[in-house]
Amino acid sequence: MSRKKELTEQYVLVRQTTSFLCRPLKEEDFVVQPVEDVSPPKWHLGHTTWFFEKFILEKFKKGYEPYNPKYNYFFNSYYETAGDRVLRNRRGDMTRPTTNEIVVYREFVDHENLEFLEELTDESSEVMDLLELGFNHEQQHQELLLTDIKFILGHNPMYPVYADFNPPVADDSGTADVTFHEIAEGIQEIGHEGGGFSFDNELSRHKTYLPGFRIMDRPVTNREFLDFILDGGYREWRFWLAEAWDWINVSGVKAPLYWNSEGSEWYYYTLSGYKNLDMNSPVSHISYFEADAYAAWKSLRLPTEAEWETACMRFGSDVNANFLESGNYMPLPEKDGTGQFYGDVWEWTGSSYLAYPGYVKPPGAVGEYNGKFMINQMVLRGGSCATPGSHIRPTYRNFFQTGKRWQFNGFRLAETND
Repeated sequence: MSRKKELTEQYVLVRQTTSFLCRPLKEEDFVVQPVEDVSPPKWHLGHTTWFFEKFILEKFKKGYEPYNPKYNYFFNSYYETAGDRVLRNRRGDMTRPTTNEIVVYREFVDHENLEFLEELTDESSEVMDLLELGFNHEQQHQELLLTDIKFILGHNPMYPVYADFNPPVADDSGTADVTFHEIAEGIQEIGHEGGGFSFDNELSRHKTYLPGFRIMDRPVTNREFLDFILDGGYREWRFWLAEAWDWINVSGVKAPLYWNSEGSEWYYYTLSGYKNLDMNSPVSHISYFEADAYAAWKSLRLPTEAEWETACMRFGSDVNANFLESGNYMPLPEKDGTGQFYGDVWEWTGSSYLAYPGYVKPPGAVGEYNGKFMINQMVLRGGSCATPGSHIRPTYRNFFQTGKRWQFNGFRLAETND
């Protein structure tokens, strides 16, 4: 199959997937922005469409005129190269363009892009790489869309159901015993190399020394994190970094996001409704602060991203991983011994989000995609139940600020060998 044909098929699939995720929404759901981190679903539809228009059609399609020049202001996210934009925390204030107008815009740009691809003759050109970046960009927004929808619906006291699906029934039997993979000290290589897509922040592959370490064979579960809560973990300053303890006292957080206690029973909101807490599923919607505090309570630590990647390459498997395509839209208990290195929950690491040795920021707008965010954030690895399966790989570096909880974020623990 030619690269052009492959990318055309990818384009159709990626765009259809985004539309599919919006089908269960009601008209009012598309416009809500309860907090700055959460964008209205209609903004995601517009922004991902603008990306293809701005960086493909306007740049490469001869004679193309923007569908509506004002949309550049509405749907530019953070690209200084592309000009001024609506402030992130004001996206929900914009009732116009309407959702229906954005859908029409999306259909127009799709028609123009597919026509452009049909006429394209140079399969080795810059446009091919930008198209592939656009697909991966939209897949990131598919995950953001789903987690934003969960935040919107999960903060409605009616706890509305997003979609009528039936994830496995919670199993209240005991959590599987924790075992640890052991990796001897030595020089390891991490980072992307070879063919296939990668983001620039995964480059370049390089050697790094790792002392011998042990790493959990699965993420921490709800049951295990509940033990931390019941032991007073959120009330004991000794387990918390100074900034984290300030965060606790200001925010009043006492449990993971979406958890509620009713007497001695614990419940949580899922995209399939309000349910009893599944004790054996990986804990999710956890900040870095909470993951680090739990590790201190256990007298362990979070793995570095180099340790995580090394362990994933040796012990991880994406076979039967719980990704977006699984349709569960929630983390599930481990069932096949693959260690859940892929899917279910993004895993916090103890590594700051910084450039790898030899990293070179690409020129132009593409260079704004990752490089300028390499400060004050921590790295997460592995993907989640909201991540498209084709989007993830062991070298993928996600990153968020330490107090963020609205994504499907969890963690596993590690320790250095004596």
